[in-house]
Amino acid sequence: MSLHSKKSALGLMVVAIFFISLNLRPAISSIGPLLETIRSDLNLSNSEVSLLTSVPVLCMGLFAPFAVWFNRRFGIKTSITLLLSAIGLFTFFRMLVPSFAMLFFSSLFIGIAIAIIGPLVSAMIKRNFPTRTPALIGVYSFGMGLGATFAAGLTGLFYTLSNWPLALASWSLLSIIGIVLWLRVEHPKDPVQERTGEGDTAKSPWKNKRAWYMMLFFALQSALFFSMITWLAPIAIDKGMSVLTAGAVLTLMSTVQLIANIAIPILLGKYPSRFLWINVSLVIGTAGILLIQFGSLALIWPAAVLLGLTLGTLFPIALLMPLDENTTAEDVNSWTAMIQMGGYSLSAIMPFAIGLLYDRYATHTISLVMCLMLIAMMVLFAFLLNKKH
Repeated sequence: MSLHSKKSALGLMVVAIFFISLNLRPAISSIGPLLETIRSDLNLSNSEVSLLTSVPVLCMGLFAPFAVWFNRRFGIKTSITLLLSAIGLFTFFRMLVPSFAMLFFSSLFIGIAIAIIGPLVSAMIKRNFPTRTPALIGVYSFGMGLGATFAAGLTGLFYTLSNWPLALASWSLLSIIGIVLWLRVEHPKDPVQERTGEGDTAKSPWKNKRAWYMMLFFALQSALFFSMITWLAPIAIDKGMSVLTAGAVLTLMSTVQLIANIAIPILLGKYPSRFLWINVSLVIGTAGILLIQFGSLALIWPAAVLLGLTLGTLFPIALLMPLDENTTAEDVNSWTAMIQMGGYSLSAIMPFAIGLLYDRYATHTISLVMCLMLIAMMVLFAFLLNKKH
């Protein structure tokens, strides 16, 4: 392959990675703006409807280790094609059978597909862009952030033009674009060939203390993200905002998060200290939560900006951790699978716990205190990870 052809192939791969990542959040994030509508229409409790975001996040954790098996059994290209198809189909099924059972099972299988795609994409980035991992993780997290932003901002609009089942199912169209682009990507060699032996010489993350720290940090930032994406709009409504205005607040947070996703890889190039950016973002996030807790209704808007900056900074740094720690794609795959397995499994508890406590006490004060506790624990693990080997 000539140098020009190789650059073109890698350029197409970058575009494909972006569109793959674009599919990894709308099926979950589109629930938030319609949470109250779905709850009322299907006569559900807050804890029941919160399962629609908790279940896919739990699956994103429990099934992440299957990425290693998929990589060895099918290779990255076939695996991602199958998994993107599953996301599209189960998102579309929400329109055909608009019931809680369908929403629950579609969330389950969508979560499984997202779980397996994540480590595969990280391994592919490490293999094909070993010297530009921060930039490519930026593209990857930007795509996820953009998908979440689109879902937060447009799902409510789609609902006003049709109904909630169609509004949710409309996001299945993204998978078609992703699959078409992905199938055009040239894979110079079979990912199965990338193994170090049969996996026995790869570093086991389960025996490494730093991998456990990374997993817990990933869990905490993920819990904060999914809590905000699920409950920020209901908290704003509880404080007196209309449904559409609360949806706009959620869109603002997602948009700022998107900007941070783009900015942080650039800033890391000039100021590479992960520890610095983690702590700056956590101070900003604390200020945002305190504004919601003690501020007026109008201060929810700047709070959304601050929270967007925090979430948009923490996620790409958390994704980079296993890539910084390892040199081979196989190690990155296994470390990312382990970190996301534990991270997403633990973080799935948070949105459900908020719904359960809100059903019991009818106040979001407890929810916001829990978010502050997440931030405090992230400070601790940032310090632990900053220690030298």
